[in-house]
Amino acid sequence: MRVLLIGSNGYLGRFVADRLLADPAVQLTALGRGDDADVRFDLATGSPGALTRFLDAVHPGVVVNCAGTTRGGARELTRHNTVAVATVCEALRRSGCGARLVQVGCSAEYGPSQPGSSTAEDAVPRPGGPYGVSKLAATELVLGSGLDAVVLRVFSPAGPGTPAGSPLGRLAEAMRRAMQSGDGELRLGGLGAQRDFIDVRDVARAVHAASLSAAQGVINIGSGRAVRLRDAAATLARVAGYGGALHELDAPPGAFRPTIGHPRGEALGHRADALGHHRADALGHHRADALGHHRPDPLGHRGDRTDGEQPAPVAYPYPDGCGSWQQADVRTARDRLGWRPRIVLEESLADIWMEAACRI
Repeated sequence: MRVLLIGSNGYLGRFVADRLLADPAVQLTALGRGDDADVRFDLATGSPGALTRFLDAVHPGVVVNCAGTTRGGARELTRHNTVAVATVCEALRRSGCGARLVQVGCSAEYGPSQPGSSTAEDAVPRPGGPYGVSKLAATELVLGSGLDAVVLRVFSPAGPGTPAGSPLGRLAEAMRRAMQSGDGELRLGGLGAQRDFIDVRDVARAVHAASLSAAQGVINIGSGRAVRLRDAAATLARVAGYGGALHELDAPPGAFRPTIGHPRGEALGHRADALGHHRADALGHHRADALGHHRPDPLGHRGDRTDGEQPAPVAYPYPDGCGSWQQADVRTARDRLGWRPRIVLEESLADIWMEAACRI
């Protein structure tokens, strides 16, 4: 089976490439913007005609599109997530190769959901930001193309290669810096959100299964279980062997609530913030939460505070526009792809930590 993989140098694409290359029946060709691609082509600027000529030359049976971006303004997101997919669909329509298309979508297309619920594929999408809108538009282009196509809506990927700028990546980096400098306390913000984390290697397995199946439409790829980010932080601390205390900045009003660890033992010493930057708690110094937003210490010092003195902490949203809760209904993936997640979150977090620890 000849497979054309678009976006093989990205976070998901690297693991999809490894999975496909492990199948002796697959002949893989990688297309992308990077130097490591077999063929260099930019979907955001290239023409459908040029891609059609390449498809007719290679004649793949399956095209897997992992390309896209999670950063940038609305214009850049539209170019790389929507216009690029329009180019793929148009090229496939013009080509005589008759290839099946496996498009990698994301859970941000759904937007916020009701806490406690599991989001199925027939849920009405209401993306909460430009990234989700750009990915939803791409999904609609694929579904309306008339092609033999399936869209895998991937929930929150985790595991090796997790970008340092993602919430889990920032947690690991904060912990690495704290351990390296001997800090016994971390203050973290944005830990109240609950997400459905799925290991990137399980995502690659799902893409492989979808390329072999006849399933069409939208299929959720997730673990089927929402995990609070503060619980993920506690697990990460355990696998890292971090013995300090984790304090949640945006806990409910009242005293800061430690997630794990030991009570504070010093009154005015140095500590690391959620990004690992050192700061002394002298009058007027600024602090940063886990998402990197700075704000002044409302009391100007670090001393213990009573309930009456403690202002309500500022909460910063999880950056995917999906609110406080997401959990996938993964029955369709089980029934139509024969796929189930295999790797537990603790293993994914251990791999994230191993990569962070290598920077110590």
